[in-house]
Amino acid sequence: MSEAPADGLVTGADRKRRCFWGASSEDYQRYHDEEWGRPVADDQRLFEKVCLEGFQSGLSWLTILRKREGFRAGFAGFDPAKVARFGERDVARLVADAGIVRHRGKIESTINNARRALELIEQVGSLAAYVWQFEPPQAERPSPATWAALRAMSSTNTSLALSKDLKRRGWSFVGPTTMYAFMQAMGLVNDHVEGCHMRATVASARRDFAPPRPSQPALSVAPRPQRAPAGAASAPVKAPGKSRGKAPRRA
Repeated sequence: MSEAPADGLVTGADRKRRCFWGASSEDYQRYHDEEWGRPVADDQRLFEKVCLEGFQSGLSWLTILRKREGFRAGFAGFDPAKVARFGERDVARLVADAGIVRHRGKIESTINNARRALELIEQVGSLAAYVWQFEPPQAERPSPATWAALRAMSSTNTSLALSKDLKRRGWSFVGPTTMYAFMQAMGLVNDHVEGCHMRATVASARRDFAPPRPSQPALSVAPRPQRAPAGAASAPVKAPGKSRGKAPRRA
């Protein structure tokens, strides 16, 4: 992917201004406009995203995006209850599956994380209820959300806290940078650059979203911060990609 323009925005053939990575291919444009940054409360989608962010490590998100249907077929739609029952035969099957990234360590990590997800769901009621306790405080978000501000953020205090808590619970491939990319994609933050045509849409979706509450507090999870009032600016975002100045990590 080419270097980002100074403001992190490009104008597409439809004359809409987008985060530059969102106009680099048709696949990215659909993902940028239809998915990235919209709040998610579905446990399977959240689990899928955690796993695919782990598989992305060292690769571009576009590689994972184009193999996503293969991953879904191979991992039973990322239903944690089904993946948790996978055994060595499934590992061997997946290692031979050209439709996914055939990394044994990441395949085994996904199975382990499914088992850990079931434990967490048993404790707090849903994966969504757990994850949304980590929606960051407004003070952590850069304002205005310029490309310069967003590209400087590869992780945050909140993504570090989420990473540490998941690791404490036995999850793997959940480092703070990976967790920040997860937060960007699943709508815990709005990292569409100021001027992107999707920023206001995502901000509206976040205002209308009612985060699920845990059935009981999860251990070592800080109280969920208060949301900023409607219309308040959000902090910068990290675009999908492997390195700064290139397309953001969008999953």
